[in-house]
Amino acid sequence: MNSDRRNVALLAACQAMLFTNNSTLIAINGLAGLALAPASSLATLPVTCWVLGGALSTMPASFYMKRVGRKSGFLSGAAVGIVGALICALAIWLQNFWLLCAGTLVMGTYNAFGQYYRFAAADSAALDFKAKAISLVLAGGLVGGILGPTTSRITIDLLAPKFVGAYLALIVFVLVTMALLTRIRIADPSAAEQAAKGRPMAELAAQPKFIVAVLSGAIGYGVMNFLMTSTPIAMGVCGHPYSDAAFVISSHVVAMFAPSFVTGSLIRRLGVLPVMFVGALLNFGAVAIALSGVSVPQFWLSLVLLGVGWNFLYIGGTTLLTETYRPEERAKAQGVNDFTIFAMMALSSFTSGLVVTSAGWERVNLFALPMLVVVAAAIVWLGMRGRRAESARG
Repeated sequence: MNSDRRNVALLAACQAMLFTNNSTLIAINGLAGLALAPASSLATLPVTCWVLGGALSTMPASFYMKRVGRKSGFLSGAAVGIVGALICALAIWLQNFWLLCAGTLVMGTYNAFGQYYRFAAADSAALDFKAKAISLVLAGGLVGGILGPTTSRITIDLLAPKFVGAYLALIVFVLVTMALLTRIRIADPSAAEQAAKGRPMAELAAQPKFIVAVLSGAIGYGVMNFLMTSTPIAMGVCGHPYSDAAFVISSHVVAMFAPSFVTGSLIRRLGVLPVMFVGALLNFGAVAIALSGVSVPQFWLSLVLLGVGWNFLYIGGTTLLTETYRPEERAKAQGVNDFTIFAMMALSSFTSGLVVTSAGWERVNLFALPMLVVVAAAIVWLGMRGRRAESARG
């Protein structure tokens, strides 16, 4: 196995461990918050702190790795994850809600470092392997999406008080991640690369490709999170049992990551913009199905289409972003991109519950439409701009 493929395999395994922890945290943070919160209205604050921790850390994580290299940076991020899990477990032991919020904030830092696994694979891969490298690393999330909920069910009552075992179990997956990271072979940045500044961020951000790449990742993630977060609530209001909602969300997670095995090949064969546009169309289809009715099959099909659409937009946006920066500029370009995504995640998580509980499932989907129009129009605009440039050269 050559170095590129070895790194991709190891980073995909790291992604699986990261998403195992993430899906476990998604499953237990709100419940643990509800058990400890001084008021029920604060129950989801640990979830918000986890997202906020990622948003606050993504830029520092990117610049830290520019200085020390990917391998050292990822190991440092994993060490922070162990500290965060210990703080969360201690908070449950002490029955301290605010300490739990602090612990999930620290866990968000680990998540921020882990989001760069896909970029590490792309930056060290040959040009014709970049899209596939990104796609295969994200495919690791499929394992995490299955392993995480299983882990939470087994460990949630393993130790007293409830949730201590689930938070301590996160450390096991972080330790596995650290063992995998020691085997990765990515060259550390040279002194010249560390010192190089590159173009100003304003100049990078003014590039049409950069604009569309960031919009695709942020809006794709925002719409997906907005609709996914409100789905269990909407299904409960419609009278569907929790088992049906769990099945729908589980199918959605599979749909998010399973296409990753072929998305990179599709991008290589068809081009990045067509794949991204299909992703936008699939999201439109998801909204249309959701607006057509509230039966379980309609919820299921809508969330499956939403998952595949997210996959095409997110992997496509990441691939497109790698075409916009030089090696010395990757820290700031990738940092701004992921900060924007985390900010959109935080906003969509916060507003989703408010909209579905106050205005209903139909209004949630209608609110998603303008964002989808923006990203679809941006992709078409970039495609037309590229054709005009080719015509002018010809």
